[in-house]
Amino acid sequence: MSRIVYVNGDYVPEEDAKISVFDRGFLMADGVYEVTSVLDSKLIDFAGHAARLERSLSELDMAAPVTTDALREIFRELVARNNLVEGMIYLQVTRGAPNDRDFAFPDPDEVPSTIVAFSQSKPGLADNPVAKIGQKVISIEDIRWGRRDIKTVQLLYPSMGKMMAKAAGADDAWMVEDGHVTEGTSNNAYIVKGGKIITRQLSTDILHGITRAAILRFARESQMVVEERSFSIEEAQNADEAFFTSASAFVMPVVEIDGVQLADGKPGPVAARLREIYLDESRKTAE
Repeated sequence: MSRIVYVNGDYVPEEDAKISVFDRGFLMADGVYEVTSVLDSKLIDFAGHAARLERSLSELDMAAPVTTDALREIFRELVARNNLVEGMIYLQVTRGAPNDRDFAFPDPDEVPSTIVAFSQSKPGLADNPVAKIGQKVISIEDIRWGRRDIKTVQLLYPSMGKMMAKAAGADDAWMVEDGHVTEGTSNNAYIVKGGKIITRQLSTDILHGITRAAILRFARESQMVVEERSFSIEEAQNADEAFFTSASAFVMPVVEIDGVQLADGKPGPVAARLREIYLDESRKTAE
């Protein structure tokens, strides 16, 4: 059975999905995206992703193609039509497709935004066995543009970072700027020292992770100490444990950084507990 995707108001088989060659997402990376996880056929943290989408669109002066309520129904329809139990819904909104290529923004009253959404089935997403053994990361220079808080489709350098990690025999890369870790290629980074959870403070330097916000809230509610500040690779290598968070990985332990094994080389108790709490609490509020 062909996957059903959503394109500008229509649900169509993926092989029939089309957008214009003049779409600014294709020509200019002039677009934003969100990824919402699905567990038990329900949406995880939808409200947070919808709010961040609204913020990203606002920061780029881009028109929202649908309301939040309409978007929720689109996602639910994709879940139903594709019989999605565990996986993700990917959403992309661009500034639309004018009649030709031009650096100047088109008039939003004349050129509507493009909206595309599709499902990705990931059986076993919640019970990912990698979470039991942890991942290895390398560090790379962070050379991205300065507005990383906007979730744009400009993902070339993060993709290159993933490939650098793969070439080094690792799983992912943490990006470093001015001697401090900003974030992972597609996730927020954390270390744990003396029972204290340390992660970089929010700014335009990093993405304001929806999973990050939930994890920190759950950690504080569980009486864990959280410190929002920058940390270096050296500090991370000397930490008791490390992990990262994202909408698709939830909480993923890191057991090696630039070839240096953390603690005993196994996932630590804080990351394991946070993953357990996040999955339990998120399922309770799933839509």
